[in-house]
Amino acid sequence: MQIGWYPGHMNKARKDIIHVLKKVHAVLEIVDARLPYSSENPLLHQLAENKPMLKILNKSDLADPNITQVWLDHYRHNQISAMTACGKNPGDIRARVIQHFSALQKNTRPPFRIMIVGIPNVGKSTLINVLSERKIAKTGNEPAVTKGQQQVMLNDNFALLDTPGMLWPKIEDQDSAYRLAVTGAIKNTAFEFADIGLYAISVLNANYPDRLTKRYGFDTVDAEPVDLLEELGRTRGCLSKGGVDFNKTGELLLNEIRSGKLGLLSFELPSDIKEVLIEESDQ
Repeated sequence: MQIGWYPGHMNKARKDIIHVLKKVHAVLEIVDARLPYSSENPLLHQLAENKPMLKILNKSDLADPNITQVWLDHYRHNQISAMTACGKNPGDIRARVIQHFSALQKNTRPPFRIMIVGIPNVGKSTLINVLSERKIAKTGNEPAVTKGQQQVMLNDNFALLDTPGMLWPKIEDQDSAYRLAVTGAIKNTAFEFADIGLYAISVLNANYPDRLTKRYGFDTVDAEPVDLLEELGRTRGCLSKGGVDFNKTGELLLNEIRSGKLGLLSFELPSDIKEVLIEESDQ
């Protein structure tokens, strides 16, 4: 199944971002700590050109901490500025972000303007509220909540410019598309739950079989993913006249993954990074 999602407002968002980039001094990119590669927008990196960037691995409270450290080491090795954050327990993320950009701000007439960007459902709006220390941005657990731009003053010296979550016109790496669907960055209406559920249980069986055993009592040794998904459907009552309803079962599994009921999970490593050519849309 080919997965892609590029609503009309995202094409407008791309054009708006190009316009706003001319006015900002730096970029704050929010990615999902569970899939830092798949949740970054390669088109954004082309548009930002040489603007200083800081990458925030958000939702770190849902990610495998060992894998997150691998990503931080990868970024450090490649001289990419990065730090983790968690919307539920933000800690000192505001102070760390301001401290990072303070060195760049010294020779700039205030306010130092930072554009915050990220694909849908990576927690961008939640972080805006944390950074501004007040509820300004609308939040939600569905992608495409933010539809327009807004500017938020963090203090007298720093201004944060928000933009809508933006995917790129075509997701060439379908492995990434499936990961995005698992974590909720792509709307549920853009894919079949049975298809993504089968993918998700395959990944869990390969990398976290103990989680399936603990949560569902599965014996995953030598088990085929389709058999595991069918067993899950039977044990959780996801049935139809013809037997197991794989769409209901897939939806149940994705909801439990997204809510953290299967523990801290990560879905990719730096070795999964692929070079993908991105073609811009003229729509």
